[in-house]
Amino acid sequence: MFTGLIEEIGEILAVKEGAKSAQLTIKATTVLEDIKIGDSISTNGTCLTVVAFDNTGFTVDVMPETMRRSNLGNLQKGSQVNLERAMQLGGRLGGHMVSGHIDGIGTVIEKQEEDNATLITIATSKDILKYVIEKGSIAIDGTSLTVVTVADKNFKVSIIPLTKEETTLLSKKIGEIVNLECDLVGKYIEKLITYDNADEKKASIDMDFLRKNGFA
Repeated sequence: MFTGLIEEIGEILAVKEGAKSAQLTIKATTVLEDIKIGDSISTNGTCLTVVAFDNTGFTVDVMPETMRRSNLGNLQKGSQVNLERAMQLGGRLGGHMVSGHIDGIGTVIEKQEEDNATLITIATSKDILKYVIEKGSIAIDGTSLTVVTVADKNFKVSIIPLTKEETTLLSKKIGEIVNLECDLVGKYIEKLITYDNADEKKASIDMDFLRKNGFA
């Protein structure tokens, strides 16, 4: 679990491509401080497991499902990525609860300066937008942000100066793909209110029920 508060910007040192997977080696400093094999590190908002490391960086495996759902397949040597270690219990939760499990992708379609902030408009699918609410939280490439407005095909977030400096968001060009993770709460509520009890109803038809109703 993560907070969406990016700790540093890493750099892709190497990409080893598989048939449908990839292995990434990432240059870093801050996230190496207490690193160990098996640790989870959010990379552009995607929870990845450390399989090797040295004093310059770490290596992670990216499975096919993650390649399908995220922008990690677009990374090349020299690409920059947002990095965050898994949060520790007992610390302040400054962002929101981010699982590192990407829901889908969006496309940067507009950037607009507004005094000390920058408004970024992200186009995405209805499957994502149904969980996005005005003043709600969303993680973009792992960065916890507050939604400013929501439209039929896109939403806007506002980037403050600190976020400009410490993440890759403003380096994104128009047309670039970003990873999106919606707030967990909305997804759980949807599951609860749409859950189908059909299997439970079927299970209640047993031999005793059949005998009482003249079928056995």
